[in-house]
Amino acid sequence: MKYKNLFIDLDDTLWDTYHNNKECLKEIYADYGFNRYFDSFEAFYDYYMPNNLHLWKQYRNNEIDRQTLTTERFRYVLLAKGIDDKESAIRLNHDFLERTTTKTRLITGAIDLLEYLRPSYKMYILSNGFREVQFRKLSHSGLAPYFRRMILSEDANIQKPHRKIFDFALINTNSRRSETLMIGDSWEADVAGAHNAMIDQLWLNPEGLPAKGFAPTYTVRSLAEIKDIL
Repeated sequence: MKYKNLFIDLDDTLWDTYHNNKECLKEIYADYGFNRYFDSFEAFYDYYMPNNLHLWKQYRNNEIDRQTLTTERFRYVLLAKGIDDKESAIRLNHDFLERTTTKTRLITGAIDLLEYLRPSYKMYILSNGFREVQFRKLSHSGLAPYFRRMILSEDANIQKPHRKIFDFALINTNSRRSETLMIGDSWEADVAGAHNAMIDQLWLNPEGLPAKGFAPTYTVRSLAEIKDIL
């Protein structure tokens, strides 16, 4: 086999971040009385999410640190209630993260794929997520037994898509570049990042989005299709 080691993204590649986080935000919306300030949950979500995505992009580009990301995404929401208080935003973010670690919805086919891959490959999580959150998500969702190690951007002090995190992962898993495949859903963080690090890429692309600037090594629409490749 060409590959011996698989670096696999966690969020929205295996753990269903979109639906799990949306469920948590629905709870936040109800429990904190945001229905008094927004006409519906969807209006609340549409207010929160663009700012959150922008902050994550800044975080990936090392323009802001973790504390700024986690404070400002909910400080922005609290401003809609007329509250400009960083401490309240920090507490709200903590509550949100605690709720996310209890959610267990996975991307369709995740466990079936990992069972298929486990006998033949060494598998590692490679994620930009926060240490205490990612470990608990991995454990509660039943994913932990499939992985030898989780490599986080907090360990490498730099986020995907930067080459240094991929080099860090190779060194710390004793993996050869030519024998490693990166699997992930994010074009920027996973696919372009691995490409720039000269690691083969498998893009989970359920929406059939166009590639940007180069063709990934592999592209699939579902996790089940990976069995036809590996």
